[in-house]
Amino acid sequence: MTQPPDKIRQLLDAAGVARCLDDMAAQIDERWKQEPRIALVGVYRRGVPFARTLAERLRARGREVDFGKIDITQYRDDLQTMAVVPKLEGSELGFDLEDAVVILCDEVIYTARTSRAALDELLDFGRPRCVQFAVLVDRSGRELPLQPDYVGIRVDLPTEERVSVRFQDGDGWDEVFVRPWPQNQAQA
Repeated sequence: MTQPPDKIRQLLDAAGVARCLDDMAAQIDERWKQEPRIALVGVYRRGVPFARTLAERLRARGREVDFGKIDITQYRDDLQTMAVVPKLEGSELGFDLEDAVVILCDEVIYTARTSRAALDELLDFGRPRCVQFAVLVDRSGRELPLQPDYVGIRVDLPTEERVSVRFQDGDGWDEVFVRPWPQNQAQA
């Protein structure tokens, strides 16, 4: 495990991430206990391993869970300001959205612009009965009126700091940390 050179401080270690995921799975399970199946949809990039891990925890509780991935690249409102356009991954939803209970998953919510783009992309696939948001980190600084329904931790940071998340699935370890964030970078 290598530590990023610009890491300021750790917010969650692997045990903390596990506790947050377990708590969130319990909240989702309790909220939707009468629902025979739910769908978790991860937002590319880090929302995908977050959703996959949360889905595994729900399945371990005996829940039937559909899993999907969405790519919001074409729905971003900041593409023209980006020096490098993100790679288009494509969305994968192998289940019917009509009348489904869908929980959109992303690792961090900040301005809510990513959440808005994710909701737009999701609704192009159908009309779910209900859409909720799950995030590992709820960072203050909303620009749009979207709030997560399930949250691991809440943080209030200055604009020159960024929350970064690592997942075992893809990175080799679980961790949430804060690092410097130059003001001229696009915010999501």
